[in-house]
Amino acid sequence: MLWSFLAVLFSGWLYIDASYRGPRWQRWLFKPVTFLLMLVWAWQAPVQAVTDYLIPAGLVAALAGSLLTMLSRQQMMYAFGAMFLSSLLYTLYLTRSITFTLSWPLPVTFLVIGIAVIAVIWTGLEELRWPVCTLLGMTLVMCWIASLQYAAQQTDKTLSLMAGADLLLLAHICGLISLFRRRFSADRAIVEGLFILGHFMIVRSLWLM
Repeated sequence: MLWSFLAVLFSGWLYIDASYRGPRWQRWLFKPVTFLLMLVWAWQAPVQAVTDYLIPAGLVAALAGSLLTMLSRQQMMYAFGAMFLSSLLYTLYLTRSITFTLSWPLPVTFLVIGIAVIAVIWTGLEELRWPVCTLLGMTLVMCWIASLQYAAQQTDKTLSLMAGADLLLLAHICGLISLFRRRFSADRAIVEGLFILGHFMIVRSLWLM
């Protein structure tokens, strides 16, 4: 487990560094390598329930989506679809042992965040409006359920899941603003760093009781 963990950290650092200042080939190399190492790390985790396999499945979907984003804009619809599937699989994993309660502040907060982001990027979406809206909506639902789970059971496992979901939401928000509104300094490195860390924290939860 230790070597897999260290390999994920090292490969992830090389990829984030390449996203900031490295050559394109290095990004193409270390992105799939990092996800494959995380997949191996997740596969080595002790299986407590069949639903645990939803996390490796979500990683595979995220890898497909993130690689598609590195291609042409014509592939963006498929990329957003794969990332939507990844968020859906993670959400299904999060709902395995949760009791839904009527607590309005959380869903209202996430709804406001979603509306604000869509309002900022709406004019640049064009034919990608529905794929982007569904991806963002699914990610917000994932964050809401992860927050509910942490509120019900404040453990290291639920904290790791909530942190991972929130980091993925931040990655999507920064990525969408950079792609459809305006580029900003070190945007690629920030987005990829948040994206890798988000999936890392979700996979880490498999090793926690």
